[in-house]
Amino acid sequence: MKLPNRERAYVAQEKITLYLLNRDNFDSESKANFFSRFGFDIERWDDLAEALRIHARRHEAVSIVENERGVRYVLDGELNTPDGRSPNVRVVWMIDKGRDIPRLITAYPRRRRDA
Repeated sequence: MKLPNRERAYVAQEKITLYLLNRDNFDSESKANFFSRFGFDIERWDDLAEALRIHARRHEAVSIVENERGVRYVLDGELNTPDGRSPNVRVVWMIDKGRDIPRLITAYPRRRRDA
C-alpha cells in the first residue's frame, strides 16, 4: 500500500534542522552523520525534505500500525541524494487522528535486521 495523500506529505523544517541534520543533538547525531555523508546539509535543509517526500511517493508501506494517535506508516527504499548515491532508508510517517496529511516522524538508514 502506498502512503495516503503522499503528494501532500508534510516535512517540518525543525524535524530536519533540529533533528535529522543536527550533529549537536545527542539523540540524532548518528542520523545527521549518515545523511551528511550523502551530501545533505543543514543550510539546504529542504533538499532532504524534498528527497523524503519523493521517497514517500515512490515506495510502498512495509508496516501500518493504528494507535490512539493515528496511523503510522513505515516505508523502506532508496533515497535520492545530492551526491547521486541511493542509500536504503526507513522513513516513518504519521497521519494523526482527524487529519489526512502525512507528517514526517523520522528517517534513518535501513539495516537488514529492520526487515
